[in-house]
Amino acid sequence: MVTPINPSELKQSAINIKTRFVAISWRDLAISFGPIALLAVVAIWLAIWFIHPAPPNTITMVTGPEHSNFWNTAEKYQKILAHNGIKLKIVTSEGSLDNLKKLNDPHSGIDVGFVQGGVAAELPIDHLVSLGSVSYVPVSVFYRGREMLNRLSELNGKRVSIGVPGSGSRVLALTLLKANGIEVGGKTELLDMAGDEAAQALTDGKIDAAFLMGDSASPPTMGKLLRTPGIHLLDFSQAAAYARRFSYLNQLNIPKGVFDLGKNIPSRDIRLIAPTAELIAREDLHPALSDLLIEAAKEVHSDANVLQRAGEFPAPLAHEFRISDDATRYYKSGKGFFYRTLPFWLASLVDRTLVVLLPIILLLIPGFKLVPMLYGWRIKSRIYRWYGILIALERAAITHTEEEQEQLLKRLDHIEEAVNRMKMPLAFADQFYVLREHIGFVRSRLLNRS
Repeated sequence: MVTPINPSELKQSAINIKTRFVAISWRDLAISFGPIALLAVVAIWLAIWFIHPAPPNTITMVTGPEHSNFWNTAEKYQKILAHNGIKLKIVTSEGSLDNLKKLNDPHSGIDVGFVQGGVAAELPIDHLVSLGSVSYVPVSVFYRGREMLNRLSELNGKRVSIGVPGSGSRVLALTLLKANGIEVGGKTELLDMAGDEAAQALTDGKIDAAFLMGDSASPPTMGKLLRTPGIHLLDFSQAAAYARRFSYLNQLNIPKGVFDLGKNIPSRDIRLIAPTAELIAREDLHPALSDLLIEAAKEVHSDANVLQRAGEFPAPLAHEFRISDDATRYYKSGKGFFYRTLPFWLASLVDRTLVVLLPIILLLIPGFKLVPMLYGWRIKSRIYRWYGILIALERAAITHTEEEQEQLLKRLDHIEEAVNRMKMPLAFADQFYVLREHIGFVRSRLLNRS
């Protein structure tokens, strides 16, 4: 007699089976997705470790004495950087040499500063980088007398002012004089004077020559000396040799009449030598701030004057300091896309976010293809495991006794019950039903042997 099927039981059974098929094995999914998630976490950690943090909103620049050329230039930088939400703190100093010492001191709090070429000979500069040269600093040597001089060696035995201690002008003057056989303690009297004091002493006849460069060689001072009878500007006839001997020096040609066309001052072409003033930073300066500082330098230093052509500065001229990687990248390709199109703070945020997200994206794209494969392998391995148990039971049934048959059938019932409780994605429904058919096949063999 056939037992009638209860429709409600059939419906409930169908619901249970459907529930099992649409259910997701979260454990299998977690195991499948786990390695990808772990790699993503490692990639994020490495990205955060290697990328720079958010740029600081305050940087400190060392310049020179208050109201000096470097100090006035820093004030222009200050206004430009303020437009991007960056506060520039200006610290005064005695000059380029003092600037370099402060930059070398890790506890000084100085991030960037102006340094004249030719002052770094005896200082460690491995952790400092150049963001580029920003201007020429011509070596102007004024002297008294009727005799025209064109070599520094001709100053031997005279009274010469060389600048004040701590200034780059004094360091460079001593270097150039030493190359000509003139040193401290010799018969040449080397005096610590600069600027207006040196110019006045030269005018009054208290000294025979004066090295004027940087702040010492202000336009009013230069103009006054060029117009003073009996005072001349030394024409460096060996300018090319100086530029060859000292990598930080450049040869400049001053055409006659450039300072005063009406009075034809100077009255002849003059050759000068000049280091460049460089924007020097600590090597850990944030790349975004490096870009902003070079942008400010372009705005401040790119105009033409009697010493330079328009657009000649700033320039990545490698002298004593290596050009930073960020500056090299900027001079080649300019600011990044986001920094060109977005406000600075937003561009910085987007830039750092992309650096973190990029490794995640690169891992997740292949990961999304790999996870389904791993998940499928997990489901199939569970099915194959039950097949292994089923095969072992079937082999045991070959030689079973009547007493063992009941035990084998109970084991088969447990297998079938466990299989029916499995969470099975719909994609594996065919393999699931084949496994159930094979369970039925083994059951029929056990019953036929009774």
